[in-house]
Amino acid sequence: MRLVDAFYRAMDRLPEAATIRAMHAADLRATKAVLVQYLSEWLGGPRLYTPARGVPMLRRRHQPFDIDAAARDAWMLCMRQALAEVCADAGLRGELEAAFYKVADFICNTEEGGQERAHPGRPREVQPGEVQPGGLAPPHSSRAGR
Repeated sequence: MRLVDAFYRAMDRLPEAATIRAMHAADLRATKAVLVQYLSEWLGGPRLYTPARGVPMLRRRHQPFDIDAAARDAWMLCMRQALAEVCADAGLRGELEAAFYKVADFICNTEEGGQERAHPGRPREVQPGEVQPGGLAPPHSSRAGR
């Protein structure tokens, strides 16, 4: 998947991503394959992840790592760069950025100073027109008949 390749290229290149890159194995082939499976299912494509790995439980799967706001923002920086590289439609790109931010923020498990961040429950819904931290575009809304 082009998005996954672009994402990990950004993670390898951007100095701001060094901390999150260090959370991954040197060889990213297995990690890329898992992310392709997850994104396929998450974006409404074939169910590749759940049959192979079970229910995502992303926060639990990332629990061994200290993921704070800086790690979230570094991850989002890589994802925004990847989306800019592979997604020409600005509206769709904004919608995906907002959705990815919800997931990335949900996975955060560490507060500034190293304290454990309480589980937030379900990822919060993004309201139309709401600007996300990090300057993310508000969600795009495409409704037929407007």
